[in-house]
Amino acid sequence: MSALTLGALSAPLLVLRMFSAEFSHLPAPSVSVSTVYPDQLELSFHNDFGGFEAWRDALGIAAGSVSHHVQGDGRTRVLEAVADYAGARVSLIGFAKIPAFGAVPFLRAATRDAGRSTGAGETA
Repeated sequence: MSALTLGALSAPLLVLRMFSAEFSHLPAPSVSVSTVYPDQLELSFHNDFGGFEAWRDALGIAAGSVSHHVQGDGRTRVLEAVADYAGARVSLIGFAKIPAFGAVPFLRAATRDAGRSTGAGETA
């Protein structure tokens, strides 16, 4: 089996070049092109779902087609979406930490207030 040439990666590299001109105003992602998936351009966003959403919208990917899962023993949220663009498969991936329970003031307040009485014999 012979190794791929750089020319075999031309589709995702061309799309990356197009993106750098057309979407230069968008947040910069981490970029990956690989000989394992020579037609794929991966754009990933770490702790930046806003960047993921900006790119999803710019590429016209429907919000309903975004998949979501949790990894890292429940500590990391992952959003994924794919689209075909100018002959390449574009894969958007967003990662964000899930705050530890009690780390977010709203969650602490909601938990603290959950057992308080409303004064009508019911709890909040």
